[in-house]
Amino acid sequence: MKCARGLTILCCILLSLFSEVEGDVAKQYTPLQKHPQLFDDRQGWLEGWFDPAFNSMMRSLREGNESALWELLHEETPGVYSFPMWTPKFCRFLMEEIDNYKQTGLPIRRPNSMNNYGLVVNEIGMLPMLTKLQQIYLQPIAKLLFPEEGAVFHGHHSFMVQYKQGEDLGLDMHTDDSDVTFNICLGKEFVAAGLTLCGTVGTPDHRQLAHKYDHIPGRCIVHLGSKRHGADDIITGERNNLIVWNHNEDFRARGGTKARGFAKESDIPHQDCLSYTHDRDYSLLKEFPQGERGRVAKATNKRQAWCPPNHACYDSMAPVLKRGSSYEFRHL
Repeated sequence: MKCARGLTILCCILLSLFSEVEGDVAKQYTPLQKHPQLFDDRQGWLEGWFDPAFNSMMRSLREGNESALWELLHEETPGVYSFPMWTPKFCRFLMEEIDNYKQTGLPIRRPNSMNNYGLVVNEIGMLPMLTKLQQIYLQPIAKLLFPEEGAVFHGHHSFMVQYKQGEDLGLDMHTDDSDVTFNICLGKEFVAAGLTLCGTVGTPDHRQLAHKYDHIPGRCIVHLGSKRHGADDIITGERNNLIVWNHNEDFRARGGTKARGFAKESDIPHQDCLSYTHDRDYSLLKEFPQGERGRVAKATNKRQAWCPPNHACYDSMAPVLKRGSSYEFRHL
């Protein structure tokens, strides 16, 4: 395995070992697949799986008609767009495969550090197909929407997330380890469980409310990974989404989002944009969740909170030095 730029030798070794495990899981699942078409990268993605309007847009885009994309897109808020992508039938088709894998007893790894339920679809043998999806469909869209971050994609982390009562209800405010994120709702039936969108990390309105988005099965929402967002709690039913975190190594080699710095916050953050995982002023502005969820939130906040950096505090927030380099905050 060849090391990517910026990775240490230890990281490369760990990635190599992980790739071997990933390959073993995919091989074990091959004879158990419910819909082998989803794994056939020689056949590729069938036109019938996509929404007709999406197919029409892609044909026009390949012919050089960039306006077709803008005609299809709905701008939810500046820098966040949605569009119809897959048919309801294909959403059910893909969910059948995901549910089938979960019943095999093969390993299921958490998709990221925050979601407890879901599945890394790259690991079950879908990596080649999802790479085709990325290169043929997603990257041409990202390049037009985000010319710097979407100029080229070198890799992706693709995974399913699941929200339902008794499991993950929602997801705390966060940014993604992604340069451009595509998030496609697959259903099933659910009430609430929307997406709250705030500002871009490092900007003055980083923690100010921008938009509330309602997921629709088959519809994709796309935004920069640096956009702060969170999944609203589900009330009833079950919501499943396929998320593709796209990585641009060239952009990251230039410093990525961090190269833009972290500006002073414009005002007290909006209640809906606060993160108990990341925000040092959370307890001053909002109550922690109740019960076990709240206990975990408090422990996480104490261990991981970092935002805002000292130089970026809004005017009514005063950092008070405490025990050397540790800070607590009070409002003036």
